[in-house]
Amino acid sequence: MIPIAHVITALQKQKIPPFVSAEFLHNIFYNEELAMNIFEERGRFFLGCNYWASHAGTAMWSDWNEEIVEEDLRRISASGLTVLRVFPLWSDFQPLTLLLQHNALPREYRFGEQLLPDTEEGKAGISAEAVAHFQIFCDLAHKYGLSLVVGLVTGWMSGRFFAPGPLEGKNVFTDPVALMWEIRFVRYMVRRFKSHPAIAAWDLGNECNCMAPLTSHEQAYTWTALITNTIRSEDKSRPVISGMHGLSPDGIWRMQDQGELLDVLTTHPYPLFTPHADLDPINTMRSGMHATSESLYYSDLGKKPCFVEECGTLGPMFASETIAADYVRNNLFTLWAHDCHGFLWWCANDQKHLTHAPYDWNAVERELGLFRQNGEAKPVVHTMSRFAAFLKDFPHLPLPPRILDGVCLLSRNNDNWGAAYMTFTLAKQAGLDLSFAYIEDGIPESPLYFLPDLCGDAAVSNHRMNELLQKVKNGASLYLSTDGGLLCPFTEFTGLQSQTRCRAKGSETLQFSGEIYSISRHFILNTLPLTARVLASDEGGLPVYTVNDYGKGKVFFLTFSLEQNLISSPGIFAPDAPDYTLFYSMVAEGVSLQKTARSHSRHICVTEHILDENRHLLVVINYLPEPTQAKLSLAIGWTVTESWETESLVAGQKENIHFPISHNTGCVLLIEKN
Repeated sequence: MIPIAHVITALQKQKIPPFVSAEFLHNIFYNEELAMNIFEERGRFFLGCNYWASHAGTAMWSDWNEEIVEEDLRRISASGLTVLRVFPLWSDFQPLTLLLQHNALPREYRFGEQLLPDTEEGKAGISAEAVAHFQIFCDLAHKYGLSLVVGLVTGWMSGRFFAPGPLEGKNVFTDPVALMWEIRFVRYMVRRFKSHPAIAAWDLGNECNCMAPLTSHEQAYTWTALITNTIRSEDKSRPVISGMHGLSPDGIWRMQDQGELLDVLTTHPYPLFTPHADLDPINTMRSGMHATSESLYYSDLGKKPCFVEECGTLGPMFASETIAADYVRNNLFTLWAHDCHGFLWWCANDQKHLTHAPYDWNAVERELGLFRQNGEAKPVVHTMSRFAAFLKDFPHLPLPPRILDGVCLLSRNNDNWGAAYMTFTLAKQAGLDLSFAYIEDGIPESPLYFLPDLCGDAAVSNHRMNELLQKVKNGASLYLSTDGGLLCPFTEFTGLQSQTRCRAKGSETLQFSGEIYSISRHFILNTLPLTARVLASDEGGLPVYTVNDYGKGKVFFLTFSLEQNLISSPGIFAPDAPDYTLFYSMVAEGVSLQKTARSHSRHICVTEHILDENRHLLVVINYLPEPTQAKLSLAIGWTVTESWETESLVAGQKENIHFPISHNTGCVLLIEKN
């Protein structure tokens, strides 16, 4: 696919007459077949950053400096990054003043004391000066080969609210006056810039769900639909992106609703602001899996592509610059291997020299740039540049989807994100690749199901549970853990008869597969095995982990929530921590899976991608903060024929593969069937 910007440039270089403008050519060629859609093809991956000007931060539009902005963009482009997320700050672009009359009743909107001009900008309450600056910015981005994701309703940024003055104090999601001006703002901006070749996508705005409180998901749905449809009424050719963080399957802002209405979902996976993500050092397994597991959680439940729209370490107290680069390298390989589309760092430039809010307020907003105040690149820039160069030269793009082994089903009444995060990570350590599904939205076909952390008396509806059990009867294996969750039926599929149920007193230990584990549970379920086989018992001899034949399949039942035990426990992924993956790997025993490769270390994970019947790609990733020896097993008849990003010769190895792999990094192996 040829980016339309390249088409326009090529035609202009051929001396097209001056009356044939770039905009005219763009309108001819910019359609859904030729348009550059950075989310269109699976397996492609883009890199970039969020952008505020180095000299001004959020004040860049009111304190405009074209020379500095151009140097910023030149520097970013030279680093191999291709995508910028940018923000026409709402209060600067729609700088309205509401004049009041008697009894403080509204009389008229102006720009200060100036009348709104009888122009398209004036009718929309838009600053012509801000629009002119944005035009220059888009032109400069195009000049340096940068594609723009434009966050339209940016009324929230870095901890500060930036709405036009008359809308301050109003609920911008439900107030009719606010909605009227939002529609005018969005409609004008999209109409005005829809023909610009630098713009790749429209974003609702920056974390819009932070702008005001809502009481129902219907309100969030309605606002999202209003803004999305306003964008599409003017431009049907570009994708519309969520720009949200903090979504959940059954909360006010839902990934299913966003997925229904929008083209692309987003995550902002900062360890500090994401539950359960800041318990371990940033260069270890928990952090290495965070961005990918959260993005897949959004994508699978929302049924739309998802990418990391903002990410970073939030300053030097979280990690040194060298370790921040290691963290990014781990995440880039992991996101790419799991088809997460792209990665944008927050932010382009350090901002510790700025004195206005939010930089005066928030410590985490000052030293999070790719570039220092003097323009010097930090190590994370070199990491991103090297990864961009690797992708440019890699001959097997787009990367085919990874082979999936099973599905993690999420239920009501629990910490869905915690269950998803921990199940995904434990499964990866056990050599299993899972997708996500919210059980009430339907159950995909799969040989393996993980239903973790059942809570309460209505975790799963009866019809969905019966649907799942029918799949087990047909031959699937099911893992189920419960934190006091009630099931009916119960004995029929677990092979256990409940005797008593009571509150647990505290921590205790259990033995399983030769390991001793410390566990904490809220409830003790005293069961009598009927047809179930006991795999592990607690200190008092009560069954804790069991397996039961059910039709052609099996049910593995854990009487406590392993996932909630671990998700809030620091250090559980350390090399010397107990191997909790045994609870998961046993579920896959005897199940026919497609993979040909297996890692012998829970800290070295592999995704497998099918090129054709006789050729697979393996993406091998080391989540340890130190170099180690990778040891893999291949199915009989498969041989490594080529490798990328490896430090020693791997080609020619077969069956039992071993090679050194550096810390927090990945490599790719091509394996072929003899």
